[in-house]
Amino acid sequence: MNTIILKTERLILRPITLLDLDYIHELHSLKETDEFNTLGIPATIEETKLLLEKWIFENNKTLTTHFTFAVELNTGNQIIGLIGINLGKVKYKNAEVWFKLHKDHWNKGYATESLKEILRFGFNELNLHRIEAGCALGNIGSINVLEKTGMTREAHSRKLLPLSSGWSDNYGYAILATD
Repeated sequence: MNTIILKTERLILRPITLLDLDYIHELHSLKETDEFNTLGIPATIEETKLLLEKWIFENNKTLTTHFTFAVELNTGNQIIGLIGINLGKVKYKNAEVWFKLHKDHWNKGYATESLKEILRFGFNELNLHRIEAGCALGNIGSINVLEKTGMTREAHSRKLLPLSSGWSDNYGYAILATD
């Protein structure tokens, strides 16, 4: 069972639980957070619950390969978003990170702060060699976060992401343990 709790100066990253359902449904239902996300807006809270149960199942495997954390302010258990790290093949010692913060908490440095902690966790505790992330071309906020954390843009894939607005190009970012 994943009981890992990560802390930064302003944030707590903790495994998600079923108690987070209402918040996660609200987060996934926002037009603003859906704009560059491939999940789409859930039709019902039951759809969100199925996704949440899948994430909790993955979090609780004996050998966890998909970690999904709630991002909370450390001043009172207020969830402001989600962040995850999904491990790749063991031999390659790599992973992919993702994050989604509520629009009310954009432009405050929380995404950068939480991603820096996930990168630290990946390199120092999971002993990874390489961590990657993908980002839609027009997602300037996420591009800025990825670059502020030291990730390097390595790729431009054409029409990769099925977004609500249509197919979008994708930037591929990565950072190495030696960076």
